[in-house]
Amino acid sequence: MNLPAQKQKLLADITSDLAKISEVVAVVLGGSYAAGTATDTSDLDIGIYYAAEQPFHIDDIRAVALKYAASDPTVTGFYEWGPWVNGGAWITTPHGKVDFLYRNLEQVSNTIEKAKNGEWENHFEQQPPYGFSSVIYLAETEICIPLYDPHKTIEKLKHGVLEYPPKLREAIIKQSLWSAEFTIIHAESFLEKKDVYNTIGCFTRAVKSIVTALFAINMYYPIGDKRAIERLEKAAKKPANLKQRIEMILCADKETISMNIEHLKALHQEAVKLADGMYKPLYQL
Repeated sequence: MNLPAQKQKLLADITSDLAKISEVVAVVLGGSYAAGTATDTSDLDIGIYYAAEQPFHIDDIRAVALKYAASDPTVTGFYEWGPWVNGGAWITTPHGKVDFLYRNLEQVSNTIEKAKNGEWENHFEQQPPYGFSSVIYLAETEICIPLYDPHKTIEKLKHGVLEYPPKLREAIIKQSLWSAEFTIIHAESFLEKKDVYNTIGCFTRAVKSIVTALFAINMYYPIGDKRAIERLEKAAKKPANLKQRIEMILCADKETISMNIEHLKALHQEAVKLADGMYKPLYQL
């Protein structure tokens, strides 16, 4: 961990207090500090794991948050944020922002096991801009740094994500590239009707699907949408000039919008080639 001294002490103190809550099974450092991409303004992301049958009391978490907060913290109940980012706290401290993120151990474990069988999902309403992929649980598990893990719970979960599941890779590539192709077909139809609202929406949706496929092609677990393109720029398998082309596709006006679709089609075709024969259209439309 490359943490400034003040943040290192803050993290150690918070971890010590959370570990005293009997229902807390494990505490980890996640986010950009765990991934090694933190900047001077990055938050401390602290994952708090609990057993579904014996969750901690929110008042105990609130007490820890209040102890370190410079102003009233936001502390939620379970699943108030949605079915995946299932609760936590936003805390402003004298040494920077701290986020608590609740994690249901059974849910994380089940998601990892389903991924091994090629099962995954994306919950659009969970968070902007593109929702929450269940595969993020695998990414979090891969990068997180255990701070309190007396029963080696996190260590065991980490063993489950060491290898990118082949069935998951195949499922994501097939589903995402078909989603992109199907969306491009709709974009062309909307453009004929001069429906800018839906045409541009299709551009964004298709690009997101292509990005998701490229992560799977490279056997990368996506940690989220932030820095996704930056990470793909360093990948071995990617279309040339990926960042510039995505920006060109997503910056459109009425005079250029038809060309944007052609650029989008070309990007999709290159992603298909990178899938090494793993993709075929679900339907011939």
